[in-house]
Amino acid sequence: MPSDRPPVPDLHCRLVRLVATLEHGLVERSHVVRLALLAALAGEHTLLIGPPGTAKSELARRLHLAFRDARYFERLLTRFSVPEELFGPLSIQALEQDRYERHTAGFLPDASIAFIDEVFKANSAILNALLTLLNEREFDNGAGRQRCPLISAIGATNEVPEDEVAEAFFDRFLLRVTVAPVSADGFTELLGADPSRAWQAPGHAEALGAADLAALDTVAGQVVLPAEVTAMFAELRAHLGAAAVYVSDRRWVKAARLLRVAAASEGRGAVSLWDLLLLPWCTAPDAPRQAALGDWLCARLGVREAFAPPRVTRVVEAFEAQLQAERNANDLDYDESGRLRFSAGDLADEIGDAKGGAQALRLTHTRQRRYGPAHIGARTRQIDELVARLDAYAAELAARRRDLAEYRSRSLWLDAGLAGRADGSLAGTARVLADLRERILAARAGFEALPRLPAGEGGEVPAPVPHEPLPAA
Repeated sequence: MPSDRPPVPDLHCRLVRLVATLEHGLVERSHVVRLALLAALAGEHTLLIGPPGTAKSELARRLHLAFRDARYFERLLTRFSVPEELFGPLSIQALEQDRYERHTAGFLPDASIAFIDEVFKANSAILNALLTLLNEREFDNGAGRQRCPLISAIGATNEVPEDEVAEAFFDRFLLRVTVAPVSADGFTELLGADPSRAWQAPGHAEALGAADLAALDTVAGQVVLPAEVTAMFAELRAHLGAAAVYVSDRRWVKAARLLRVAAASEGRGAVSLWDLLLLPWCTAPDAPRQAALGDWLCARLGVREAFAPPRVTRVVEAFEAQLQAERNANDLDYDESGRLRFSAGDLADEIGDAKGGAQALRLTHTRQRRYGPAHIGARTRQIDELVARLDAYAAELAARRRDLAEYRSRSLWLDAGLAGRADGSLAGTARVLADLRERILAARAGFEALPRLPAGEGGEVPAPVPHEPLPAA
């Protein structure tokens, strides 16, 4: 059974303090800091996409200090960069012995945290070497492969080029985060910042060691992926496929593991439905499609498709249409002896012909249809069953909102804006369903008020009002 206790003593509390330290003094960069740290905890890489001067390199330098004894490597690439700048110079001694090897100490193959600025400006030789290093933590050095201690790499770029090598390299970064200049609201705070006051790095007690990462990795492997979360993964995959957004199988596996790490870091034994709000940065390739996916998730999470407002609206409209039809229905009129009433004079002034057609006997259809208890009872029982389903679903929505509120109070990784929109979607769905409940109760009252057959006549039981099925909540 998965444990509900934190995988490392006080890990969650330490992470809270660590996050506060890392984001201190950075304006509107809290979520970027948290995503980069979560990626590092999962052993994944982050790509920051945005213009120069938006604190991308500062974020990487701070992240490296979140890990004890972590070696840091930073390099700005250009079109003229050569492999020696990243992987180290060739060993003269090895060349004299006919071996092609590099001195990697102090370079990327020796780093724990790396920041590679303008990463897509590297030539194909550098990018191809980086593919193996980032994904497999190995570097081809001469005739052998060298294991690399890399925890996480942060790449930075202004834009992502469209070519085959760049696409493969782009896929190595699990999290793709757009970093924009501060907003108008944050600009005053930015100007008020004092760059002369040095940022204080995390203390030894806050920083994470190798044992912390190993323990977190072990417990993350035991975190459960519930069936409803797996189902949402499948639904999301289909949604992205329909939108022509390709997500590799490798990326889906890594995204699921990232959510397990997020849960383990907060002391949870199972991935929450709300952890899925991290997926826009794992699956969508750019800011517009990430925003669209965020909108879809906020509208979809916690809302059962079987009870979606458009479907419930159609169900209510079916009863309203049936009520209107039964109100307007007429019966043949019978006299006291049980014979159909005929009339020849009502239309005499309007119809005249040479053959006396106006004098022909005609049936009159002016009496409103009446209904017995069997008919009305069948209609109201069907509505009562529908109302019971809606009430149960309203309780489910309320429970979802409480669950989201509890999750938000503890989560380190959830984007506050997305969380607010998800809660707003649940609240909006509840309001719409409450309005529809009032409409269906008004229809029930309308069926109760239909003209009745004389006392003692039960009438016939009608066929149920046909509508889309609503399962039990």
